[in-house]
Amino acid sequence: MKLSIVVPVYNMAADNKLRFCLDSLINQSIADYEIIAVDDASTDESLEILREYESKYPWKFKAVQLYENMRQGGARNKGIDVARGRWIGFVDADDWVAPDMYEKLIKKAEQTEADVVGCDYCMASEHTMNVGKVMPNNTPDQTGVLDHERYKKLVMNPGSMVIKVYLKSVIDEYHLRFPEKTFYEDNCASPIWMLHFTHFEKVEEPLYYYYQHDASTVHSVSMEKCEARLLMGKRLIEEARKYGIYKPYRQEFEFAFSKLYYMNTLFTYMLGMKRPKLSFLKLIAEGMQHEFPDFQDNIYYLKAFDEEQKKLAAMHMQSPFKFMVYFRLLYFYRNKIRRRSERDEA
Repeated sequence: MKLSIVVPVYNMAADNKLRFCLDSLINQSIADYEIIAVDDASTDESLEILREYESKYPWKFKAVQLYENMRQGGARNKGIDVARGRWIGFVDADDWVAPDMYEKLIKKAEQTEADVVGCDYCMASEHTMNVGKVMPNNTPDQTGVLDHERYKKLVMNPGSMVIKVYLKSVIDEYHLRFPEKTFYEDNCASPIWMLHFTHFEKVEEPLYYYYQHDASTVHSVSMEKCEARLLMGKRLIEEARKYGIYKPYRQEFEFAFSKLYYMNTLFTYMLGMKRPKLSFLKLIAEGMQHEFPDFQDNIYYLKAFDEEQKKLAAMHMQSPFKFMVYFRLLYFYRNKIRRRSERDEA
């Protein structure tokens, strides 16, 4: 079999989300493929929908049921375990793909002898095949036969995993898997996976539709999700050490950690939580000090963040309390100015 498409599913029955996703996969132009939809202990009608598709398309649709909620990473791992395809791809159950996405990706792989191939995606706020805002993923200097310089760039910016197909023999050889029972598993898995492949190519088209809606992980901030960011940052470094890829790319992993574990978490937490806790701010600072005490001197860090972000980070590392007070006063003032400006324009 040429391709396996793994779809983790958890409570996606409402608003036609799941059916629209599955229809886009059922109607792929490529021949000889299977869809493995893994129900992650849903409490709505998602499993019934999957059984319906399995009954209607038994030659290419398989529904797998998990009795314990393993989150997206665990459901993907189960899909990998039962996949029979030479290639494997992942689709989130609230997204969808162009009719010829997988045909184009695998054709590119066959033409170039690549073992991983990606594309771009576009943002969508309604169920349509009209191309929305295009989000370029990965850059030309990351593609081709992978060497030290390309791997460095892929550690820091591996790109999304749902817009790629991976040669399954590589996944099996190194037993590549996703963290389970957590959020943001891609943030850990994606750079680790990319350093195990040898040739990366890209189709320069937006073939994947990323659905933006209120229930999306990226649209809600919670303590659990902020803690998951910290966990995935730590897991990233642990995995890099386990696979023996940490030392050659230490500076790049330091930057990836400072971006994922520290900067993203710090500002997401402060902007998204109504009552930020000093104890959590201290926890972030202590973790950063323990893992990478000199991260503010990292050459990538110095270039990636603006002066205000770096100033705020330095303040936080010096005094979490001073940072919390200053940050809240700063954004209270800015919001007040913004509301006044909006009233004046009205």
